[in-house]
Amino acid sequence: MSAAMAIQIRERLQAALAPVELEVADEGHKHAGHANAGKGHFHVRIVSPVFAGKSPLQRHRMIYAALEGLMDNGIHALSIDARPPDT
Repeated sequence: MSAAMAIQIRERLQAALAPVELEVADEGHKHAGHANAGKGHFHVRIVSPVFAGKSPLQRHRMIYAALEGLMDNGIHALSIDARPPDT
């Protein structure tokens, strides 16, 4: 499930935000013993020109919008590093 979810995350972010760099890491193994251990914990590192001039909060909202529906169905936790190019 986690590998399939990572693919869905990657596909949605590529389609919505045209990143020049994109990494999606499944970090479920880091959450042993927590609620939903091993399920739906991801880290996204994304660099996209669409983030230029946007605040970190605006960037995160753009990512959440692209992942609409997955946040309640497959993603339990998401850490985000979102930047415009050359920062």
